[in-house]
Amino acid sequence: MTRRQRLAFHPFFIRLFHWEYWSFTAVYLPIYIVWIGLCIRARSFFFFAAANPTIRNGGFLNESKKDIIPLVPVALNPRTSFFSIPTKGPTALQQLKKEGFQFPLIGKPDVGCRGRGIKILRKETELEDYVARAAMDFHIQEFIPYKNEVGIFYYRYPGQPTGKLSGIVRKEFLSVRGDGHSRIRDLLQKDKRAILQRTSLEKMYGPALDKVLPEGEELELVPYGNHARGAKFIDDSHLIDEELTRMIDGICRQIPEFYFGRLDIRYRDWATFRQGQHFAIIEVNGAGSEPTHIYDPRHSVFWAWGEIIRHLLILARISRLNHRRGFPYLTTRQGIAMFREDKVWSKKLEAMADV
Repeated sequence: MTRRQRLAFHPFFIRLFHWEYWSFTAVYLPIYIVWIGLCIRARSFFFFAAANPTIRNGGFLNESKKDIIPLVPVALNPRTSFFSIPTKGPTALQQLKKEGFQFPLIGKPDVGCRGRGIKILRKETELEDYVARAAMDFHIQEFIPYKNEVGIFYYRYPGQPTGKLSGIVRKEFLSVRGDGHSRIRDLLQKDKRAILQRTSLEKMYGPALDKVLPEGEELELVPYGNHARGAKFIDDSHLIDEELTRMIDGICRQIPEFYFGRLDIRYRDWATFRQGQHFAIIEVNGAGSEPTHIYDPRHSVFWAWGEIIRHLLILARISRLNHRRGFPYLTTRQGIAMFREDKVWSKKLEAMADV
């Protein structure tokens, strides 16, 4: 590898020349002037709380999965069991067995952000370790075996009979393909996306990264559809059509007072999913949702800024319409308390990041 190639694969330059890896502040800084203008028009810095009135803070920050999951049709949710800390591992295991759960399972913090603290639990010892190290209330969810995952952005203006889809992101999980002679850790060094996950992968796999994969064999390293954990986001918004819109709108209309957000969905195959079969909703995200199709590497940051602004304008209009219907914005005191609480949750999520 030449010096130029070594520099191109250095984490600093990967982040510098690929805007999808920039920090939240760097991406959103040019958008703040638009945000301030929307706040002035709404006469509130926290107008977004009215976007989805049945979800705490409109789903912008600190919303509880324990509160959101019951809002979604039961048949579309993975089976879930909630636990408050402190909980003992054997106690959690006993409850899960009583409720009929079987491994593998998924552990998730009740208040989450960008996949931190999410972990596949394949056996009893992993479950007990997860419970012992949990820094906040959490839930254990059945593992959905479908291999495909998408995020579908939905919105509906209050008073309108039907909603619309504004974006679809398909998620490719971080994986490597063997060549018959290279170790997994050597294969990681050839993938810029994997290089940025090297530290966490070392913690996850340790000496197992020295294994040599047979030629053509693909190994899925991170089975989570989170950009921050190495998933590649592909913009599949061209797949939006009347049939898909009608199906997703039918689901979202069953969620009380839900007008703006993103559904993260696991599904078997696209053909049956479009018909409303063989899928599960693994997350419902509200006012704080990003139009994550912007992170497709094919898109420029300028295009992404345009999409962010488009969705902010939709969010603001929905919030104002709901406010006229009597749903309140957060007061300044409530808004400040929300951000302070978010700092507390963020520290706890950091503690669970490597659980």
